[in-house]
Amino acid sequence: MEKIDTSIQKRKKLATGKSANMKKTTVRHTERFALFLVLPAHFMLFFIVVFPLISSIYLSLTTWAPMTGGGVKWYSAYKFWGGLTNYWNIIRDVDFLKSLLRTLIIVGVVVPIEFFVGLGLAFLFLDNFPGKKIYHSILLTPMMIVPAVVGFIFYMLFQSSGPINALLSGVLFRNVNIAWLQGKFSALISIMVADIWEWTPLMFLILLSGLMALPQDQINAAIVLGASRYQRFKRIIFPLMKPVMIIALIIRGLEAVKIFDVVWLMTSGGPGTSTETISVYMYRQGFKYLNWSWVTACGLIVLILVIIISIYALRPIRREEEKAA
Repeated sequence: MEKIDTSIQKRKKLATGKSANMKKTTVRHTERFALFLVLPAHFMLFFIVVFPLISSIYLSLTTWAPMTGGGVKWYSAYKFWGGLTNYWNIIRDVDFLKSLLRTLIIVGVVVPIEFFVGLGLAFLFLDNFPGKKIYHSILLTPMMIVPAVVGFIFYMLFQSSGPINALLSGVLFRNVNIAWLQGKFSALISIMVADIWEWTPLMFLILLSGLMALPQDQINAAIVLGASRYQRFKRIIFPLMKPVMIIALIIRGLEAVKIFDVVWLMTSGGPGTSTETISVYMYRQGFKYLNWSWVTACGLIVLILVIIISIYALRPIRREEEKAA
């Protein structure tokens, strides 16, 4: 009997070992198959993100340009090695610093306005009212229009003989003939108005989604206890909506830094360079003066600044996650 028991136990161990090996083999095959499935995505990611980034870093450390290379291709730009020369010259370039400051001013004005207008509209659309779906569709329309088309539309609106001056003339009962796009300050205001009109719907959509996802039990309990709208917003809605608000501001801020189409079609950076944003500055340096290594260095500097700002902006979310953990 003991011999029979020991043989049975050995068979069980062998069966268990075989099943374990089969499971390991199955897992390996599954992992290999999964890797095979994601390989195309990895190749796409490499050629869309990694390769351009490495190429940009490589070119930014040279003084190579298509017209001054003497027929040397970009991959042989090491012959014009300059190290950190471009970076050092860029941070001392007055035009670059002014365009960067101008871009930050635009971002600092349009993003908060879009946020607060979008938040107000989001609260408004939480309630049911006649024609809500129609107004919702109309409100999202500007976001769907191509930015180049938006730039042309507002270029026509802000002409001296355009609808804006005609509207002001009708409201003020006197002839208004403001050259909006010829003044340094007024041209910048016109660009900001166009950007606010186009991208407020994005803020509205993000914030409305966040508000609709809030737990209604807490809000209803606060209403029953007699909390005012301000108290409900301060004590319940704002703490729960804080991550969504921060993400919305970061997303819109990153997009606003890249503003180009509207500026180029409305003013082309003028009059002079009074509305030249960082994107317009880089466009001119790259396509007008063909300073490709200079432009890549500019782009990397802006990328580093954006990453630093984003990291600091995400700190409140990380603190909330640490508290929750």
